[in-house]
Amino acid sequence: MPKLKTVSGAKKRFKRTGTGKIKRSRVNRRHILTSKAQKTKRRLRAPGLVSEVDLPAVRQMMPYG
Repeated sequence: MPKLKTVSGAKKRFKRTGTGKIKRSRVNRRHILTSKAQKTKRRLRAPGLVSEVDLPAVRQMMPYG
């Protein structure tokens, strides 16, 4: 059986935590930041977790990472 390759787009976007959950960065932080409130931008700094619904798909993309 050949080894499974990690999807290169997924390896740039997700990191696995010590407990096996998968971290992701939040959306809406790329451009036009002047029109967003400081509180919103501060909240978007913190990483989010991949939802339970999407976990099987992300885990399949990252079998080893």
